[in-house]
Amino acid sequence: MKHKNNFLIYSALIAALSGLLLGFNLAVISGAEKSIQIVFGLNVFWHGFTVAIAIFGAVIGSLIAGKPADRYGRKQLLIVIAFLYVVSGIGAALSMHWGGVLVYRFLGGLAVGASTIVGPTYIAEIAPADKRGRLVVLFQLNVVTGILLAFLSNYMIPLVTEQNSWRWMLGVQTIPAMLFFILAFALPQSPRWLLMKNEREKAVKVLEEMGESCINEFVVSIEDSLQSEQVIKSGKLFTGKLRLPVILAILVAFFNQFSGINAIIAYAPRVFEISGLDQTSSLFQSISIGITNVIFTLLAVLFVDSFGRKKLILFGSVGLFLMLSLVSMAFLFEHLRGILILIGLIGYIAFYAVTLGAVGLVYISEIFPTKVRAKGLALGCFTLWLSAALIAWFFPIITGNNPLATGYTFAFFALIMVLQFFVVSRVLPETKGKSLEQIQKEFGL
Repeated sequence: MKHKNNFLIYSALIAALSGLLLGFNLAVISGAEKSIQIVFGLNVFWHGFTVAIAIFGAVIGSLIAGKPADRYGRKQLLIVIAFLYVVSGIGAALSMHWGGVLVYRFLGGLAVGASTIVGPTYIAEIAPADKRGRLVVLFQLNVVTGILLAFLSNYMIPLVTEQNSWRWMLGVQTIPAMLFFILAFALPQSPRWLLMKNEREKAVKVLEEMGESCINEFVVSIEDSLQSEQVIKSGKLFTGKLRLPVILAILVAFFNQFSGINAIIAYAPRVFEISGLDQTSSLFQSISIGITNVIFTLLAVLFVDSFGRKKLILFGSVGLFLMLSLVSMAFLFEHLRGILILIGLIGYIAFYAVTLGAVGLVYISEIFPTKVRAKGLALGCFTLWLSAALIAWFFPIITGNNPLATGYTFAFFALIMVLQFFVVSRVLPETKGKSLEQIQKEFGL
């Protein structure tokens, strides 16, 4: 049983590498964006667009990944995602023209968007109900680890070589991407996907390898669930029966990004520079954000299955409001700047990691039936990445290098957290400790 449990964790960890590359791809631009702006002579509008292009790719990736994931399998899509990360890293690093950087960053963005669907879907579908929350959070843990690695890389590369350091920053992701590409071939298929394709014997074999204790009962419950989904014959999301899961996925994803997380991840050094730090110090302070992100995401692995998804989001709403308010006031009142901004941003990352960051994809991956789970997660991720792209594009335009404008922007994020608290307290049902089939029944599906 121990060997089988190890195989479950091993499979989840490999799939979660897509999250590590997601985090690295998005955060690495924070160290390279200023050099790219100077090298290619970009104005503030096109500079913001260059930072956001990977996220626009993520918007498209999240839209198109669901259908092939259902048709060809989660494993095959993970292999394709790994390949895209490899191509993106090499291409962006070697591009001699701005257009090349855009194209290869966009390809990486396609992988990012697809990762947010296929990674959590795969892990949710191989995990037992009592371990699902912790295992899906492995994906988020890898995301924040990727962010930390990007911040560390951004700080260390200029210390080794100042010439074309931004190219090395963008190209380093090729190393973990190659590792992921090789390991992904060893993954088993999702047992739920195999049953959806009427591959019962293969599904049973995978469940045995994963250490599932009551295989026959488990298989029957999935088959009954798939049978009940015949009412969703077209596989369409926008039907009366799926109205509530659709609304919840959009709300969770919207609030997740309009908490301001991507403004901090994509522009952490710039935010510190606006507060008065020099470039080297700003890159170093970004590492503290990355370390905090990893530590508190590790804590989230312990909390997500015991505290419940809804409680964590409500707790996060309060904590994020307080931290965002602190950062806002520090920027608005000059005598409060300095250490308060660092404290506020670290506090923000701590609250986000243990609440919204840990719960968002877990919750969205739980509330849709198997037949449309990938598509439902695609809808949530489309909302998430579209929101992230808009924030990444317009954050430098709105804030410029102006502390007052930056303060008002963080105040706006704080007000969004107040709205989240009231909406979540009224409309979000709890999913903690329930099998995917139980959740489906409670939604009347």
